[in-house]
Amino acid sequence: MKIRVLCTLIMIPFLLFYAFPQTGAAEKEEGNWQDESIYFLMVDRFYNGNQENDYEVNTKDPKAYHGGDLQGVIEKLDYIKELGFTAIWLTPIMENQPKGYHGYWITDFKKVEEHFGTMADAKKLVEEAHKRDMKVIFDFVVNHTGQQHPWVDDPEKKDWFHEESMIMGNSQTQLEEGWIYGLPDLKQENPEVKQYFMDVAEYWIEETGVDGFRLDTVKHVPKSFWRDFSDHVKSIDEDFFLLGEVWSEDPSYLAEYQKIGIDSLVDYPFFNAATEVFQKSGVDLDALNRAWKRNEAFYESPASLGTFLDNHDNKRFTRLAFNNDQNPVTRWKLALTYMYGAPGIPIVYYGSEIPMDGGEDPDNRRMMNFKSGDTELKQYMEQLSAIRSKFPSLTKGSFEQVVSDGAFGVFKRTYEDETAYLVINNSEETQVAHLKDIPEGKQLRGLIHDNVARKDGNGEVKVAIDREMADIFIQEEEQGVNFLFIGAMVIIIGGFVAFVAIVSRKNKQESTD
Repeated sequence: MKIRVLCTLIMIPFLLFYAFPQTGAAEKEEGNWQDESIYFLMVDRFYNGNQENDYEVNTKDPKAYHGGDLQGVIEKLDYIKELGFTAIWLTPIMENQPKGYHGYWITDFKKVEEHFGTMADAKKLVEEAHKRDMKVIFDFVVNHTGQQHPWVDDPEKKDWFHEESMIMGNSQTQLEEGWIYGLPDLKQENPEVKQYFMDVAEYWIEETGVDGFRLDTVKHVPKSFWRDFSDHVKSIDEDFFLLGEVWSEDPSYLAEYQKIGIDSLVDYPFFNAATEVFQKSGVDLDALNRAWKRNEAFYESPASLGTFLDNHDNKRFTRLAFNNDQNPVTRWKLALTYMYGAPGIPIVYYGSEIPMDGGEDPDNRRMMNFKSGDTELKQYMEQLSAIRSKFPSLTKGSFEQVVSDGAFGVFKRTYEDETAYLVINNSEETQVAHLKDIPEGKQLRGLIHDNVARKDGNGEVKVAIDREMADIFIQEEEQGVNFLFIGAMVIIIGGFVAFVAIVSRKNKQESTD
């Protein structure tokens, strides 16, 4: 009898596995970054893995080094992977002038900042990431140097810089030749400057095996430079990824940079729409659909844009929720569900999974707290990542809004024979969507909250969702009574009853003896 019970217990996992419908995971296509999701971190503020480089560290000064380094990132790669991310983007790791904790005041473009480690650490980071099937993006700056770069006082490098001037207005000449925040502006139209940065790019690619660059301040550098730069890095690695930062709300302006060879751009129009909608309940969803429609009209590849909800230049999304007297976890869940379910490459700023608070720069660059103990949002993010990686309609599918009712909306995504519905209820009441185009023999299964919606007598599928909640539904074959599952449950219960009976009988015999 004991052997029978043991066999039953061993069989249970297999029975349960086959009791549920199985869907094959989507396979990534080489070089297709639409399938990726990116974790963006500021090296100095992430994790201190090597205390031997902790000189000039002052954690009480928000503008000083706090101790994070490349070894710290290496030690947390498994943490990032567990969140579901397939790539990481690091702020610049090149040598900086004092207090250049953020990495954007570069004094040597071919040397690793001593606070962050060594070139060996940079190589190891890429190598360890690749072992985990993760990609690495280094922040790459060509627009300016730090004020203390040796070139600034070198007479032979005088024609490497534009004349010092403030940016007045929005003319392209002003944007490309003016000095940002007083930082010496490099003259990329000088052939020597141009060739230098071609060499720098090649140096980092060949030395470290990095998979891509996030290009800083793209609109402040001539398009002719970026066109040649793109051609050069692609000649080294045809799959090399270029993610550009063009800080603009105008998609027609941003789209011009995708046409010259920059693979993806951080999507500020999405950021503006998403933060407007999700920072508080009751806000109409129309801004989201308008942002997508504009992107669809202007971009050659709108689904390859990098979507985000906060970063190192803006207030934390958590702060926006707090400012509106909202529960940040609730707000984050809604916003992340939309971002992971809508077209684009999700980019999540470190600490969002806690969720970390922060105001204007530098308050939005606090040290990561790995001991927060708040796991609710982290687990939700892991769930979203698993869903997005499993269903290709969420990365490659078409996108259209099929229900528009103020703060409630349903978005449909279709890829080949797979259809998914992204349901967002940003209102303060339970909402029901009446979907009429579901084919016969099909049902909708909620992937987040594990509920099923079937056709009613009118041929409609009614999808109900509670206030301030979201879900992603997948269209699948209608399931009748799952006899295999019921059988598995009968075996489990029967085995448990038998086990209890054996123990009870044995105890009774022992008490009799």
